[in-house]
Amino acid sequence: MTAETRNSTKRWLSIVAFALVIGNVQGCISGGGGGGGSSSTSEPQPTQTVVQEQPLQLITESPTQPTLTSPLPSPGSTSGTSGSGSNTSSGSTENLVSNDPNLGTGMLELIGINIAGAEFTSSELPGKHNTHYFFPREGDFDKWSMKGIKSVRFPIKWERLQPALNGEFDPIYAGLIDTMFTQASRANMAIILDIHNYGRYRKNIIGSAEVPYSAYQNLMERIAKRWQGRSSLYAYDIMNEPYGDADKTWLVAAQKGIDGVRKYDRQRPIYIEGMSWASAARWATHSNELLKLNDPMDNLVFSAHLYLDSDASGQKYSTDLTVDPMVGVKRATPFVNWLKKNGKRGQIGESGIPDDPRYLEAMDNLLGYLQQNCIPVTYWAGGRAWGNYTLSVEPYKDGTDKGQWKLLEKYLGKGNCSDYGPSA
Repeated sequence: MTAETRNSTKRWLSIVAFALVIGNVQGCISGGGGGGGSSSTSEPQPTQTVVQEQPLQLITESPTQPTLTSPLPSPGSTSGTSGSGSNTSSGSTENLVSNDPNLGTGMLELIGINIAGAEFTSSELPGKHNTHYFFPREGDFDKWSMKGIKSVRFPIKWERLQPALNGEFDPIYAGLIDTMFTQASRANMAIILDIHNYGRYRKNIIGSAEVPYSAYQNLMERIAKRWQGRSSLYAYDIMNEPYGDADKTWLVAAQKGIDGVRKYDRQRPIYIEGMSWASAARWATHSNELLKLNDPMDNLVFSAHLYLDSDASGQKYSTDLTVDPMVGVKRATPFVNWLKKNGKRGQIGESGIPDDPRYLEAMDNLLGYLQQNCIPVTYWAGGRAWGNYTLSVEPYKDGTDKGQWKLLEKYLGKGNCSDYGPSA
């Protein structure tokens, strides 16, 4: 989440406690919501009711699992994907992702969502599945696929995946990611795997003595090696919202992340978020040096975040007295202009609003502007553990759709875009 005047406190989330017939109320969410904020233990912790935790059952894919053929964002024409070779990840038997058959057909899907939960409660590490963090249940991806969503940004927490720098992956957490990819593949979903860590590992900046650049490169190498054979893996979002001191080291760190991915995966897009919480409004002033990054496959996508409340933090919606219906367009314009000036491709990785007519109007204007420029957006957020979080796009308890979803639905399958924009 971005902010014009924000500190490291995450957005305030409403808390609703539910009584359980069996057991206690379980689950809390922090260190994840809206992408913004830190892992402060003082964060409010919304609850998620879990009636009974089921035994962990990991799912693997068969060698005949079909490759993904739904309309997806496609690599640029100079990406060089034809030279990707035949790398396969250890432990995965699924076919390599095929080139997008919709390249050049006007079928770039501009609307996706974040499905959050696996990154929650960063104050509890490693934490317990279905108590401190949450993965999709069987059928969750199918629900969104039936609604027309084909692109999902999926945040994960570095410390849970790799408890020790340069070490092996935690078998439970990595196994849950395996299962997530399998579920996504069955639902014909494209996953943008997001390292949701703000340029940090256990609160230490990448590039510090505690977290050397090489350790971050090691993470990205291991991720690409393990999952590059999964057809439902569409892209790597290599770091969520660097901010503060992490801004100073992010250029070098991002290059190490690119190098790590490309050691094993020379096909997929790599999403690069900007400094200062990936702010779209501040992109030109804070993230211009990212032009120095080098991807040998020429397949980078720059990813900004954009919220519509008064300070762009995503935390002040409830206190805003007036709303400029063009606020989103105004905040997106510096990012779009930067992309046009430099001939780069872009995406909005997070943007979310409450079910409020004022913000729905502003979001409508923003989505129209992004559609005109062929810039995809993944809405923040979906996921089963949000409770009554006001930005959640999950249906109301009675099953009725929220205004946010009705608005997103308006733009599904629209835009006639064949590749990421904008065009110059």
